[in-house]
This record gives sequence, C-alpha cells and structure tokens, in this order.
Amino acid sequence: MFEDRALQARLERLERELETGLTQLRRDFHRHPETMFDVERTAAKVAGQLRAYGLEVEEGVGKHFGKGVVGTLRGGRPGRTILLRADMDALPIREQNDVPYRSGVDGVMHACGHDAHMAMLLGAARVLSECRSELAGTIKFAFQPAEEGALEAEDGSMVSGGRDMIEAGLLDGVDLCFALHAWPELPFGTVGVHRAYAMAASTHFRVAFKGVSGHHGTPHLAVDALLMAAQFVTETKVAMASEIDPLEPGVLSFGTLRAGTALNAIAESSEITGSYRVFEEATVLRVRDAIERRAAAIAASFGGGCETRFRLGTALKNDGKAAELALAAGAAVFGAERAMPLEQPSLAGEDFALYLKQVPGAFAFLGSGTDSHRHPLHHPRFDIDERLLLKGAKLHVRFVLEASKRYNLA
Repeated sequence: MFEDRALQARLERLERELETGLTQLRRDFHRHPETMFDVERTAAKVAGQLRAYGLEVEEGVGKHFGKGVVGTLRGGRPGRTILLRADMDALPIREQNDVPYRSGVDGVMHACGHDAHMAMLLGAARVLSECRSELAGTIKFAFQPAEEGALEAEDGSMVSGGRDMIEAGLLDGVDLCFALHAWPELPFGTVGVHRAYAMAASTHFRVAFKGVSGHHGTPHLAVDALLMAAQFVTETKVAMASEIDPLEPGVLSFGTLRAGTALNAIAESSEITGSYRVFEEATVLRVRDAIERRAAAIAASFGGGCETRFRLGTALKNDGKAAELALAAGAAVFGAERAMPLEQPSLAGEDFALYLKQVPGAFAFLGSGTDSHRHPLHHPRFDIDERLLLKGAKLHVRFVLEASKRYNLA
C-alpha cells in the first residue's frame, strides 16, 4: 500500500516536470487528431511513452479492429488489478480555434477532450511507475479507440472501441476500473461523481430506404426514397412521444440524411442516421423495435424496401462503493467542498458503460469550465485550460491510492 507522504513527495517533485510534459503531449495529440479506429499514429505515440516509463505494453488490442493499447504496471507485492482508461479518437469537426497547437488535419479535431484524457493517464502512468515497489497488485492503463462511434465488423455487428477491446479479454482478471472526462458544464477545479446512473444508453442507428428512380414529371412511375426518409423522421419522433413512459428521460435526434443524385430526378435511395438516448435496457429495445416497425411500414406503403442497422447502447451506471471511492479521491485532489456528488445524469453516452457492466468502477466528470473555455463538447471551438492536465493525472493516481486503502487490495 502507498504511504501518503511518500506519494505526495513524489508528486511535488514531479509536478513542474509533469506539467510541462503533459502540455507537450496533449498539444502533440491535438495537432495530429485521428478518428474512430484509424489511430495508428496516436497509438504508437502512447505505446512509446508507456515503454519509456518501463511498463509492459501490448499494442493492437481488439478482437475485430485491433487498435487499442494497454500498458501493465506490476507492483512490488501481490494484490488486485485496477484498470484506468482513456479514449484516443477525435471527431470529424473542423477546428475554429486560433491557437499554436491547432489541428493540422483539416476537418478533424479533438473536440471532446480525448487528447487531454490521454495526457492525464500517461501522467498517472509516469508517477505510478516510479512507485512500483510500493504498489500492491497490478495497474492496467487502457487506451481505447472509437469511443465516439462504432463500425461494422466482419460478422455484421456494430463495434465500438470499448467493445472491441473487452471482447479481446481486456477485463479478464480486473477487479476495479476507473475513467474520467473533461466536463465544461462543471466549474474548473471541481470533480463530480454520480452514485448510480451517470450517462444514458446511446444507441446509434442507420436506416436505408430503397425506391425506384424516375422523372419528376412522372412520379407515379417511381418510388420516392427521399419522401420515405422524410416521413420516417416525423413518424420516429411520434414514436418517442407515444411509446415511452413520459416520466422516463429519453431523446432521439437525427444526424445525417443522404438521398438522390440529381435535382430533377426522384431519389432511388436514401439513408438516414441518428441516435437515441434512454436509460433502461427494456426501453433501448422498445425504441429499436419502434424504429424497425415504422421503417418497414413506411417502405411497404410506398412500395419500396428498407434496411435497419443498430449499435445498441448501454447506460453508464457507477458502482456505489466505487463512486464513494472516486469522491474521496476527488476530495483529496481538489478539496472536500469541490468534490460533488451529482444527481442528474447526462443524456450523453459513453462506452465506458460496457466496462462498468462487467467490472465494478466509477466514471468521474472533471470540471473544465472557465470564462475563456466555456464551449460545450463537440463544438468546433472546444478547448481546455491546460492546468487541468495535472489535476486529471493526480485524480487517476489518487483513485489507485484510495482503492488500495478501501478495497484492502494489499
């Protein structure tokens, strides 16, 4: 088990060096964003840093896509296994910030803070690697691709980065897991933790309609796939209003609509994508069934066809004991009055939910909101105050320390 004073001395000694190093790491990730599973450069950078800290490193982790990175730190004494996780992927958003570390990839940026999450976890790995002789048990540092979405695997399933790594055995032997997220809705220098539900089950869907192309002057000889999609939008919104308990939170939104090839030709095909966010597993399935029924009915009424595809979401629900542990870790880093239990869950989604479905753990919201950094996640001007990086690294380290105490992991 760690000695608090020894750990604090190490942190103070490393603090200045860490702060500069973490800023450099975060800016490097920010300049070179990569999306979904296409994270070769990012993964190689992460693996190189972990090796420099003396960790065992496994690259290419994932059953289907194989783009995850895992660093393993073995303590000096036997004990349990704790997993700390960060996400690596960026978003297809064109950055509008005028900063020296602006994205160098047109149309892609780290608009969700994953660049910061990686730097924070690497900072924790650096500190904990210097304490390995005092550690009881094993720490796994998991760096995950494709948190922001999923791709279709060869078996037809829709796979996110978390699912890909878990199906490859990432959680085998893990006793406790933890992750955090920069959160501009909370003030800078605070941390919030839910004692149960923290985030919704975010389900992604794609509906493709098939019709028959034709001339605008002879619509009776065609089957309009664009019109099918338009009716589907309305019908699906009606389903959300009429088929879900009005006391249960839920929202459905559309992201893209593609149809047609010419101004004066009826569209032969259309495709619409979106997501819906609810909490209960039964409601996830109920909304999926409603989407499938309405798509099929609309296609049949026009004389066309349709195909639906889903990546079903899982609600992120913290383990109660782990949530208290995370709040204690936050109090140690930020002060008791700035470590806050949160009551209202977010309708955003997170595939760390898949980890928590199998292993006890907690997900913390790291307050990043300031007067100059107030843009929401996924905004083209999202950015963070880089003083947050050291605080996030400390929170990871403190989570391990509190776990050593409270879970008697020695």
